[in-house]
Amino acid sequence: MNGIIFAYVWAFDMKEDWDYVSQVCELFESRGASVYFVELEADVEERIERNKSPNRLEHKPSKRDIAWSENDLKTSMEAYRLNSLPGEIKNRNYLRINNTNKSAEEVAKQIKEIFNL
Repeated sequence: MNGIIFAYVWAFDMKEDWDYVSQVCELFESRGASVYFVELEADVEERIERNKSPNRLEHKPSKRDIAWSENDLKTSMEAYRLNSLPGEIKNRNYLRINNTNKSAEEVAKQIKEIFNL
């Protein structure tokens, strides 16, 4: 099965973000693709640590200024609601995972199993 993973930091309190996500979904669904939503959440401390991980620094140049990146993360979390409310995402293929204490491999396996991918 071919597919694409699209990661997005969604400000749930911003209509513009809802509209953007809807447009992206429509691009794929209008061509017969299935869209799956996986909302990942982690504790702030864990997110700050992950922001400094070698893999992230290697693949995301914007994270290399660690002080700026950490401040941007904290500021975004204060300015926007970055997690959905219960029942807010109505899509059939939706899953929310707190991955604070899970590896990327564990999360991927969980997603695969739950969605039968």
